[in-house]
Amino acid sequence: MCAMGVAPPPAVPSGVIERIQSDLRSQRAARGRWPPGELSFSPRRTRDFEREPLPLLLRLHEDYGPVFTMRLLYLPIVFALGPEANHYITVSHASNFRWREGSMGDLIPLLGDGLLTTDGDYHRRARRIMLPAFHRERLAESTSIMVQEAERALESLRPGMRMNLYSWTRRLALRVAMRALFGFDADRGGRDGRMAEEFEETLGYWGKDYVLQMLRGPGSPWRAMNRSRAELDRVIFEEIARRRSSGERGVDILSLLLDAEDEDGSSLSDQELRDQVMTLLFAGHDTATSTVTFLFYELGRNPHEIGPLEQERDAVVGDRSPTAEELVAGLPRLDMALDETLRMYPPAWIGPRRSIEPFELCGVGVPGGVFINYCSWASHHLPQVFGEPARFRPDRFEPEAKAALPKGAYVPFGGGSRTCIGMRFGQLEVKAIAESILRRFRLELVEPQRELSIRQMPTLSPRGGLPVVVHERT
Repeated sequence: MCAMGVAPPPAVPSGVIERIQSDLRSQRAARGRWPPGELSFSPRRTRDFEREPLPLLLRLHEDYGPVFTMRLLYLPIVFALGPEANHYITVSHASNFRWREGSMGDLIPLLGDGLLTTDGDYHRRARRIMLPAFHRERLAESTSIMVQEAERALESLRPGMRMNLYSWTRRLALRVAMRALFGFDADRGGRDGRMAEEFEETLGYWGKDYVLQMLRGPGSPWRAMNRSRAELDRVIFEEIARRRSSGERGVDILSLLLDAEDEDGSSLSDQELRDQVMTLLFAGHDTATSTVTFLFYELGRNPHEIGPLEQERDAVVGDRSPTAEELVAGLPRLDMALDETLRMYPPAWIGPRRSIEPFELCGVGVPGGVFINYCSWASHHLPQVFGEPARFRPDRFEPEAKAALPKGAYVPFGGGSRTCIGMRFGQLEVKAIAESILRRFRLELVEPQRELSIRQMPTLSPRGGLPVVVHERT
């Protein structure tokens, strides 16, 4: 049964020229004056934003305040930084901002009409249907998959070996996603083994430079992504049909969503199922990979933080594998280290929206119908909110200190009704992987003095990965 009384989301332009034309039309139709900022055409500014947006955003915040305009290529974009702006856009006035008409619409060719690319009643209905699949008792069933896969991946490590932690974690996170989301196991080979390769090929499109993403001809990343997406779609739709006809179910998210219903008895259609699980894969895969990598990057630079984490896990878990309850609430120091990692490197680093009506924020008027972005990465590095923002200090997330933060100060997973539905799943996965590493090894940075170069698309990740040397824990 499909949606009852809920209109499908409107189409958005998918071609590059059509998208530019649509953006220019909306710019001309903007109602109201632009906030102050840098509105001149500047290829250098656009290049700086693509390569290192954080220093640029912090400079403009210092020069113009929390709400400012910056022209990137042909388009002026409003940025709103800081706790008040984050809370305004994600919670108190969220209904005045659309995701689908912001740059999230760029993801529609792969994700379709998933939670990241829809708004309004259509989004709310899908979220209601999906939410029970992420309740705590359901996540506990996924924990065993996370722990099993983490321990399996550790078997490939040997003391003294050098490895790229990002690549190692990416393979591990993909195996977890395939099993937990779809019930696919790469060890079975055949279709399940090929799916991992197709996932990587498809997701890799958004890791390429934006100019390359715009190309559409033969041999372009766009063509390669669409070929892989078509193969993914074929397998996913076949799997949905097989499970509907056979009644076979597992503990994976796809199985749960097949039988999930809204309050009016409606359920997700085959196309909606495909779009939602593809969205979960896209949103979760890079997130877990990057967070694990950044966590151990900062632990490598701050080795005094490692001992307390090891002592905590030894006292709570001992020589066995952790339970779901222990990962959820039994490792508070690891929670603090994870919170601090997500402050410094929030994977979903920017929240692109388009305003509907004109509004005033922090005393600054903003037009209706324009692109407006909040940015958790920049907001988390404002020194007036987080002292010494460039330092890794997990103690700033001790319970009392965390509770005292202003509303909207800490938003690594968004906020309000659009808070990431897979937030707890992702946190569990990161902690399961980190706990497994801490039990057996210490990871030494190959270049501890080198500042990590960060890539922004599709999520924050270390450009070139993170080389480490594996040492047996003593």
